[in-house]
Amino acid sequence: KVGVSARCPPRDSLLLEAGFLAVLVAPLRLLRWRSSPAWRPHDAVTFWGVRWLLFRLMFASGVVKLTSRCPTWWGLTALTYHYESQCIPTPGAWLAHQLPVWLQKLSVVATYVIEVAVPVLFFAPLRRLRLFAFYCQVLLQVLIILTGNYNFFNALTIVLAFSLLDEEHVGRWLGRPRRRHGTAWPPSLGSVLATLLELSTYGLLLYWTMLYFGLEIDWDKKLLDSKVAFTYHEFTTWLRTVTLPLVGVAFLSLSWEILVAMYRCACVRGCFWKLWATLQWAIMATATVSLFAVSLVPFTYIDHESNGKLWPGIHQMFGAVERFQVVNSYGLFRRMTGVGGRPEVILEGSYDGHSWTEIEFMYKPGNVSAAPAVVAPHQPRLDWQLWFAALGPHQSSPWFSALVLRLLQGQPDVIRLVQTDESRYPFQGRPPTFVRAQLYKYWFTAPDEGSPGPAPWWRRQRVQEFFPSVSLGDPALESMLSQHGLK
Repeated sequence: KVGVSARCPPRDSLLLEAGFLAVLVAPLRLLRWRSSPAWRPHDAVTFWGVRWLLFRLMFASGVVKLTSRCPTWWGLTALTYHYESQCIPTPGAWLAHQLPVWLQKLSVVATYVIEVAVPVLFFAPLRRLRLFAFYCQVLLQVLIILTGNYNFFNALTIVLAFSLLDEEHVGRWLGRPRRRHGTAWPPSLGSVLATLLELSTYGLLLYWTMLYFGLEIDWDKKLLDSKVAFTYHEFTTWLRTVTLPLVGVAFLSLSWEILVAMYRCACVRGCFWKLWATLQWAIMATATVSLFAVSLVPFTYIDHESNGKLWPGIHQMFGAVERFQVVNSYGLFRRMTGVGGRPEVILEGSYDGHSWTEIEFMYKPGNVSAAPAVVAPHQPRLDWQLWFAALGPHQSSPWFSALVLRLLQGQPDVIRLVQTDESRYPFQGRPPTFVRAQLYKYWFTAPDEGSPGPAPWWRRQRVQEFFPSVSLGDPALESMLSQHGLK
């Protein structure tokens, strides 16, 4: 489960881009509107930039699951592995893992709908369709928060989703009186058409979901069966067909917001304030359009052919700002890991080289009887990096040899990354003479797996040695440290 961007983790890329957009959306009081900073005529334009970021994040996250050709995503079985194989599961992940397979598969279908189809509604002209899209995104993010520790990532995504709301809807949450709308009968033609369009949209979403995911009710087994009813070639052809038209839809949506903001500037009273509002509008509209143009390069990474059709000047603009990461590519959970069991690195220490004691970390799985941690929005980076390290040999993670060295030295700062509770660190009094690491496979237990003592959350099986037994001054350890410039 890795992101598309190789420069830094997706959570950091998203934070950088959202932070830059915040300068445009809420620039402190530098562009203060009269005596109140609460509203400015161009606010809808800069908020549209946040909506466009949310669209790129969600749409790409859904698309890459299928373009990766990962058999678990195509077989709709990804969630039967995801809950136990993700970086740091929660107790909710154990419960979700126990759900029947047909419901897990249906959850994957719902993920595709929310991440691929629903984001198009971010630019819908109807307010209720945008509200529907907002609650779909929030539902997905809340479920992820309950079943996994992804630090601030999901909370930040929910904050971005607020760009889909309007003042009236937020006002209802805050207890403000609801704005009265006309109740004349018969309803106006516009109201009837809006309702028909909304119902048609919901109907099409349901119809396409049933058609392309083969939803069928098995009355005998009392379950809802599902399967991917399209091929990889058909999907890539569809993606090639819609990528640039989606850019066009986004451009029309942005153009509309810019025109509406310009009209609002014209409606401002007072010649000076009108000029001041127009100046702000011109600056923010130019900045938003520029960001939109530059972001087309990373967005179209999902389809190489569409990326090649972009105007060369846009590629040049992106190249000029790429190092600042103000726009990024996204694509979460591209491939599912841990299909044959969750790989986990277990560190062990010893004084004599014969009797070994396991070193238990605060957050990552280790003791099979220890409940999964709830740690978000904190980011225990060492525990996360050990999850990545387990996916390959230790040579792929050169920092691991430095970790072993610090444990042998009894480095207090490093030990606090492992355990802040001294009583839970077995070598607090004296550093171990030898340290080694074993590779295990972990699986969540089933509710009916009973055993003496505390009920285990995990079951595990040793696979092989991950890191050989070494001590201070060991030539093998010295060689590894020198090789990677860590000595």
